[in-house]
Amino acid sequence: MESSVGTVHLDEIGQIALTVDNQETAKTFYRDVLGMKFLFDAGVMTFFQCGTIRLLIGTSEHPTVTSGTILYFRVPDIQAAHAALKEKAVHFEQEPHLVARMKSHDLWLATLKDPAGNTLALMSEVSRNHEEEKSV
Repeated sequence: MESSVGTVHLDEIGQIALTVDNQETAKTFYRDVLGMKFLFDAGVMTFFQCGTIRLLIGTSEHPTVTSGTILYFRVPDIQAAHAALKEKAVHFEQEPHLVARMKSHDLWLATLKDPAGNTLALMSEVSRNHEEEKSV
């Protein structure tokens, strides 16, 4: 039986997140020692640009978690990717949701676990111009 939902190919990492115990120490290390291009701070998160991949370092919401990694896979349509993976019985920790409104786009995320318990995320940067074109 053929699926009514499209196939998903997660082949582009858009962002990697590292959990750190001290954000300021980590920020200084990545910016001043490793020479990474600092982008911006957002609360307990600091962002750097590494080629085509964004690096996020931040502290955990859970005091006992001081390290960890999340891979964010860039997808063009987060709703379609989410539906296709749910059809394959993937359990999502967080359904697709709007995370941030940027100047030119909205950032949407959805998180899931792999069989070993590693956190993965789908990310989609939805252009506002594209939305405006649809409503015209």
